[in-house]
Amino acid sequence: MALDVKSAGILFPGQGAQAVGMGKWLCETYPAARRRFDAASEVLGYDLAALCFEGPAEKLNATEFCQPALFVVGVAAADVLTAERPEWIDSIKAAAGLSLGEYTAVCFAGGMKFEDAVTVVKRRGEAMQAASDVVRSGMASVVGLDLEKVQAVCDEARGEVDVLRPANLLCPGNIAISGHLSAIDRAEPIAEQAGAMKVIRLTVAGAFHTSLMQSAVETLAEALDAVEIENTRIPVYSNVDGKPHTDAGEIKDLLSRQVVNPVLWEASIRQMMNDGIEGFIEAGTGRILQGTLKRINRRTPTEGFGDG
Repeated sequence: MALDVKSAGILFPGQGAQAVGMGKWLCETYPAARRRFDAASEVLGYDLAALCFEGPAEKLNATEFCQPALFVVGVAAADVLTAERPEWIDSIKAAAGLSLGEYTAVCFAGGMKFEDAVTVVKRRGEAMQAASDVVRSGMASVVGLDLEKVQAVCDEARGEVDVLRPANLLCPGNIAISGHLSAIDRAEPIAEQAGAMKVIRLTVAGAFHTSLMQSAVETLAEALDAVEIENTRIPVYSNVDGKPHTDAGEIKDLLSRQVVNPVLWEASIRQMMNDGIEGFIEAGTGRILQGTLKRINRRTPTEGFGDG
Protein backbone atom coordinates (compact mmCIF):
# COMPACT_ATOMS: atom_id res chain seq x y z
CA MET A 1 0.00 0.00 0.00
CA ALA A 2 1.29 3.43 -0.87
CA LEU A 3 2.27 4.92 2.48
CA ASP A 4 1.39 8.42 1.31
CA VAL A 5 -2.32 7.56 1.39
CA LYS A 6 -3.83 10.24 3.59
CA SER A 7 -7.17 8.56 4.22
CA ALA A 8 -7.33 4.79 4.76
CA GLY A 9 -9.97 2.37 5.94
CA ILE A 10 -9.21 -0.59 8.19
CA LEU A 11 -11.12 -3.80 7.48
CA PHE A 12 -11.63 -6.91 9.60
CA PRO A 13 -12.58 -10.34 8.22
CA GLY A 14 -15.49 -12.47 9.31
CA GLN A 15 -16.33 -16.14 9.56
CA GLY A 16 -14.78 -18.14 6.74
CA ALA A 17 -11.34 -16.56 7.12
CA GLN A 18 -10.36 -18.82 10.01
CA ALA A 19 -7.52 -21.34 9.70
CA VAL A 20 -5.58 -23.42 12.18
CA GLY A 21 -2.41 -21.50 12.99
CA MET A 22 -3.98 -18.06 12.83
CA GLY A 23 -2.56 -15.58 15.32
CA LYS A 24 0.50 -17.72 16.05
CA TRP A 25 2.97 -15.39 14.34
CA LEU A 26 1.48 -12.42 16.15
CA CYS A 27 1.76 -14.08 19.56
CA GLU A 28 5.25 -15.46 18.98
CA THR A 29 6.52 -12.09 17.79
CA TYR A 30 4.66 -9.58 19.95
CA PRO A 31 3.92 -10.01 23.68
CA ALA A 32 1.03 -7.53 23.42
CA ALA A 33 -0.77 -9.88 21.06
CA ARG A 34 -0.32 -12.80 23.45
CA ARG A 35 -1.81 -10.68 26.24
CA ARG A 36 -4.96 -10.23 24.18
CA PHE A 37 -5.30 -14.00 23.82
CA ASP A 38 -4.71 -14.53 27.54
CA ALA A 39 -7.30 -11.89 28.49
CA ALA A 40 -9.83 -13.41 26.10
CA SER A 41 -9.21 -16.89 27.49
CA GLU A 42 -10.12 -15.61 30.95
CA VAL A 43 -13.47 -14.42 29.62
CA LEU A 44 -14.14 -17.46 27.44
CA GLY A 45 -13.10 -20.12 29.92
CA TYR A 46 -10.83 -22.03 27.54
CA ASP A 47 -7.36 -21.67 26.02
CA LEU A 48 -8.06 -19.63 22.91
CA ALA A 49 -4.42 -19.59 21.78
CA ALA A 50 -4.23 -23.39 21.80
CA LEU A 51 -7.41 -23.62 19.75
CA CYS A 52 -6.21 -21.08 17.17
CA PHE A 53 -2.69 -22.46 16.89
CA GLU A 54 -3.37 -26.21 17.11
CA GLY A 55 -7.05 -26.73 16.29
CA PRO A 56 -8.62 -29.14 15.65
CA ALA A 57 -10.11 -27.48 12.58
CA GLU A 58 -13.55 -28.96 13.25
CA LYS A 59 -13.73 -27.15 16.58
CA LEU A 60 -12.23 -23.91 15.28
CA ASN A 61 -14.77 -23.89 12.45
CA ALA A 62 -17.70 -24.22 14.89
CA THR A 63 -19.51 -20.90 15.13
CA GLU A 64 -19.32 -20.49 18.91
CA PHE A 65 -15.51 -20.90 18.82
CA CYS A 66 -14.74 -19.36 15.46
CA GLN A 67 -16.28 -15.97 16.15
CA PRO A 68 -14.34 -15.13 19.34
CA ALA A 69 -11.18 -16.47 17.72
CA LEU A 70 -11.44 -14.24 14.66
CA PHE A 71 -12.35 -11.25 16.81
CA VAL A 72 -9.29 -11.64 19.02
CA VAL A 73 -6.91 -12.22 16.10
CA GLY A 74 -8.23 -9.05 14.48
CA VAL A 75 -7.81 -6.95 17.62
CA ALA A 76 -4.32 -8.36 18.21
CA ALA A 77 -3.33 -7.55 14.64
CA ALA A 78 -4.60 -4.00 15.07
CA ASP A 79 -2.60 -3.66 18.31
CA VAL A 80 0.59 -4.71 16.58
CA LEU A 81 -0.21 -2.53 13.59
CA THR A 82 -0.51 0.43 15.94
CA ALA A 83 2.95 -0.25 17.35
CA GLU A 84 4.73 -1.23 14.14
CA ARG A 85 3.05 0.92 11.49
CA PRO A 86 2.04 4.17 13.23
CA GLU A 87 2.00 5.97 9.90
CA TRP A 88 -0.69 3.57 8.68
CA ILE A 89 -2.70 4.03 11.87
CA ASP A 90 -2.49 7.81 11.51
CA SER A 91 -4.04 7.50 8.05
CA ILE A 92 -7.05 5.42 9.19
CA LYS A 93 -10.21 7.51 9.01
CA ALA A 94 -12.86 4.74 8.98
CA ALA A 95 -13.42 1.10 9.84
CA ALA A 96 -15.58 -1.78 8.66
CA GLY A 97 -15.80 -5.52 9.18
CA LEU A 98 -17.50 -8.37 7.40
CA SER A 99 -20.30 -9.72 9.60
CA LEU A 100 -18.48 -10.82 12.78
CA GLY A 101 -15.65 -8.48 11.74
CA GLU A 102 -17.90 -5.50 12.37
CA TYR A 103 -17.51 -6.15 16.10
CA THR A 104 -13.74 -5.96 15.69
CA ALA A 105 -14.19 -2.69 13.82
CA VAL A 106 -16.38 -1.24 16.58
CA CYS A 107 -13.84 -2.27 19.23
CA PHE A 108 -10.96 -0.79 17.22
CA ALA A 109 -12.91 2.45 16.85
CA GLY A 110 -13.42 2.71 20.61
CA GLY A 111 -17.06 1.69 20.75
CA MET A 112 -16.59 -1.28 23.09
CA LYS A 113 -14.02 -2.36 25.64
CA PHE A 114 -12.13 -5.50 24.63
CA GLU A 115 -13.39 -7.81 27.39
CA ASP A 116 -16.98 -6.62 26.89
CA ALA A 117 -16.71 -7.26 23.17
CA VAL A 118 -15.35 -10.78 23.77
CA THR A 119 -18.36 -11.49 25.99
CA VAL A 120 -20.81 -10.22 23.37
CA VAL A 121 -19.13 -12.09 20.53
CA LYS A 122 -19.19 -15.28 22.61
CA ARG A 123 -22.94 -14.88 23.14
CA ARG A 124 -23.42 -14.06 19.46
CA GLY A 125 -21.62 -17.19 18.33
CA GLU A 126 -23.52 -19.38 20.78
CA ALA A 127 -26.87 -17.88 19.79
CA MET A 128 -26.20 -18.27 16.07
CA GLN A 129 -25.06 -21.86 16.59
CA ALA A 130 -28.23 -22.59 18.58
CA ALA A 131 -30.39 -21.10 15.83
CA SER A 132 -28.49 -23.16 13.27
CA ASP A 133 -29.07 -26.37 15.22
CA VAL A 134 -32.85 -26.01 14.88
CA VAL A 135 -33.02 -26.46 11.11
CA ARG A 136 -30.82 -27.81 8.32
CA SER A 137 -29.53 -24.65 6.72
CA GLY A 138 -26.39 -23.11 5.33
CA MET A 139 -24.80 -20.77 2.82
CA ALA A 140 -23.22 -20.98 -0.62
CA SER A 141 -21.22 -18.54 -2.71
CA VAL A 142 -22.53 -17.97 -6.24
CA VAL A 143 -19.71 -16.86 -8.52
CA GLY A 144 -20.28 -15.12 -11.83
CA LEU A 145 -23.82 -13.76 -11.54
CA ASP A 146 -25.06 -10.27 -10.74
CA LEU A 147 -27.53 -9.57 -7.93
CA GLU A 148 -30.60 -9.56 -10.16
CA LYS A 149 -29.81 -13.04 -11.46
CA VAL A 150 -28.92 -14.37 -8.01
CA GLN A 151 -32.23 -13.06 -6.70
CA ALA A 152 -34.03 -14.81 -9.55
CA VAL A 153 -32.23 -18.06 -8.68
CA CYS A 154 -33.35 -17.73 -5.06
CA ASP A 155 -36.92 -16.96 -6.07
CA GLU A 156 -37.08 -20.07 -8.25
CA ALA A 157 -35.33 -22.40 -5.81
CA ARG A 158 -37.07 -21.27 -2.66
CA GLY A 159 -40.32 -23.15 -3.14
CA GLU A 160 -43.40 -22.61 -1.01
CA VAL A 161 -41.96 -22.72 2.50
CA ASP A 162 -38.16 -22.61 2.38
CA VAL A 163 -36.01 -19.56 3.09
CA LEU A 164 -33.39 -18.58 0.51
CA ARG A 165 -32.00 -15.11 -0.16
CA PRO A 166 -28.88 -13.24 -1.22
CA ALA A 167 -27.11 -12.75 2.11
CA ASN A 168 -23.52 -11.55 1.54
CA LEU A 169 -23.22 -9.03 -1.26
CA LEU A 170 -19.44 -9.16 -1.35
CA CYS A 171 -18.31 -7.82 -4.73
CA PRO A 172 -19.25 -8.01 -8.41
CA GLY A 173 -19.75 -11.64 -9.34
CA ASN A 174 -19.50 -12.99 -5.79
CA ILE A 175 -22.73 -13.13 -3.81
CA ALA A 176 -23.47 -15.63 -1.05
CA ILE A 177 -26.95 -17.08 -0.73
CA SER A 178 -28.32 -18.31 2.57
CA GLY A 179 -31.25 -20.47 3.63
CA HIS A 180 -32.56 -24.00 4.00
CA LEU A 181 -30.19 -26.66 2.64
CA SER A 182 -33.02 -28.11 0.58
CA ALA A 183 -33.37 -24.76 -1.21
CA ILE A 184 -29.60 -24.47 -1.71
CA ASP A 185 -29.61 -27.97 -3.22
CA ARG A 186 -32.22 -26.81 -5.75
CA ALA A 187 -30.40 -23.51 -6.36
CA GLU A 188 -27.10 -25.04 -7.47
CA PRO A 189 -28.24 -26.40 -10.87
CA ILE A 190 -30.48 -23.38 -11.41
CA ALA A 191 -27.55 -21.03 -10.85
CA GLU A 192 -25.34 -23.01 -13.19
CA GLN A 193 -28.03 -22.94 -15.88
CA ALA A 194 -28.25 -19.16 -15.37
CA GLY A 195 -24.54 -18.85 -16.16
CA ALA A 196 -22.83 -19.08 -12.76
CA MET A 197 -19.19 -20.11 -13.00
CA LYS A 198 -19.54 -22.17 -9.82
CA VAL A 199 -21.47 -22.52 -6.58
CA ILE A 200 -19.35 -23.11 -3.48
CA ARG A 201 -20.78 -24.35 -0.18
CA LEU A 202 -19.47 -22.30 2.73
CA THR A 203 -18.18 -23.77 5.98
CA VAL A 204 -20.74 -22.12 8.25
CA ALA A 205 -23.22 -23.70 10.63
CA GLY A 206 -26.41 -22.25 9.24
CA ALA A 207 -28.33 -19.64 7.28
CA PHE A 208 -26.66 -16.51 8.61
CA HIS A 209 -28.18 -13.15 7.71
CA THR A 210 -31.68 -14.54 7.14
CA SER A 211 -34.87 -14.82 9.16
CA LEU A 212 -33.70 -18.27 10.30
CA MET A 213 -31.40 -16.41 12.71
CA GLN A 214 -34.30 -14.52 14.32
CA SER A 215 -34.01 -16.46 17.59
CA ALA A 216 -30.47 -15.12 17.98
CA VAL A 217 -31.57 -11.48 17.82
CA GLU A 218 -33.08 -11.36 21.32
CA THR A 219 -30.03 -13.02 22.89
CA LEU A 220 -27.70 -10.67 21.06
CA ALA A 221 -29.74 -7.60 22.01
CA GLU A 222 -29.58 -8.65 25.68
CA ALA A 223 -25.82 -9.13 25.45
CA LEU A 224 -25.38 -5.69 23.87
CA ASP A 225 -27.61 -4.08 26.51
CA ALA A 226 -25.43 -5.58 29.25
CA VAL A 227 -22.27 -3.77 28.14
CA GLU A 228 -21.37 -0.14 27.68
CA ILE A 229 -21.22 1.03 24.09
CA GLU A 230 -19.75 4.45 23.38
CA ASN A 231 -19.64 6.76 20.41
CA THR A 232 -16.77 5.76 18.14
CA ARG A 233 -13.79 8.00 17.38
CA ILE A 234 -13.97 7.18 13.66
CA PRO A 235 -16.98 6.10 11.58
CA VAL A 236 -17.81 2.40 11.41
CA TYR A 237 -19.58 1.43 8.20
CA SER A 238 -22.49 -0.89 8.95
CA ASN A 239 -23.18 -4.13 7.12
CA VAL A 240 -26.91 -3.42 7.44
CA ASP A 241 -27.10 -0.13 5.52
CA GLY A 242 -23.58 0.41 4.12
CA LYS A 243 -23.37 3.81 5.82
CA PRO A 244 -21.01 5.35 8.40
CA HIS A 245 -22.04 5.51 12.05
CA THR A 246 -20.43 6.93 15.18
CA ASP A 247 -23.48 7.13 17.49
CA ALA A 248 -23.49 4.42 20.17
CA GLY A 249 -27.25 3.90 20.04
CA GLU A 250 -27.28 3.49 16.27
CA ILE A 251 -24.34 1.07 16.38
CA LYS A 252 -26.00 -1.09 19.06
CA ASP A 253 -29.24 -1.28 17.07
CA LEU A 254 -27.46 -2.14 13.84
CA LEU A 255 -25.33 -4.83 15.46
CA SER A 256 -28.40 -6.58 16.86
CA ARG A 257 -30.16 -6.44 13.48
CA GLN A 258 -27.13 -7.56 11.53
CA VAL A 259 -27.63 -11.33 11.95
CA VAL A 260 -30.97 -11.29 10.08
CA ASN A 261 -30.08 -8.73 7.40
CA PRO A 262 -27.95 -9.12 4.26
CA VAL A 263 -24.33 -7.98 4.48
CA LEU A 264 -23.96 -4.99 2.16
CA TRP A 265 -20.19 -5.29 1.85
CA GLU A 266 -19.76 -3.94 -1.67
CA ALA A 267 -22.04 -1.01 -0.86
CA SER A 268 -20.02 -0.27 2.29
CA ILE A 269 -16.71 -0.27 0.41
CA ARG A 270 -18.06 1.92 -2.38
CA GLN A 271 -19.50 4.35 0.17
CA MET A 272 -16.16 4.50 1.98
CA MET A 273 -14.42 5.35 -1.28
CA ASN A 274 -17.08 7.94 -2.12
CA ASP A 275 -16.45 9.47 1.31
CA GLY A 276 -12.76 9.92 0.56
CA ILE A 277 -11.09 6.67 1.65
CA GLU A 278 -8.15 6.15 -0.70
CA GLY A 279 -6.78 2.78 0.42
CA PHE A 280 -7.48 -0.13 2.75
CA ILE A 281 -5.69 -2.25 5.35
CA GLU A 282 -7.03 -5.72 6.14
CA ALA A 283 -6.12 -6.60 9.74
CA GLY A 284 -6.37 -10.19 10.93
CA THR A 285 -6.00 -13.51 9.19
CA GLY A 286 -6.33 -14.32 5.51
CA ARG A 287 -6.73 -12.08 2.50
CA ILE A 288 -10.40 -12.57 1.65
CA LEU A 289 -11.32 -8.91 1.95
CA GLN A 290 -8.43 -7.80 -0.24
CA GLY A 291 -9.81 -10.15 -2.87
CA THR A 292 -13.20 -8.43 -2.74
CA LEU A 293 -11.51 -5.03 -3.00
CA LYS A 294 -9.76 -6.05 -6.20
CA ARG A 295 -13.12 -6.97 -7.71
CA ILE A 296 -14.73 -3.70 -6.57
CA ASN A 297 -11.92 -1.38 -7.71
CA ARG A 298 -8.64 -2.90 -8.84
CA ARG A 299 -6.81 0.43 -8.64
CA THR A 300 -7.47 0.96 -4.92
CA PRO A 301 -4.28 0.26 -2.92
CA THR A 302 -4.64 -2.47 -0.30
CA GLU A 303 -2.41 -4.10 2.29
CA GLY A 304 -2.81 -6.92 4.77
CA PHE A 305 -1.40 -7.34 8.26
CA GLY A 306 -1.59 -10.20 10.71
CA ASP A 307 -0.20 -13.38 9.17
CA GLY A 308 3.48 -12.44 9.16
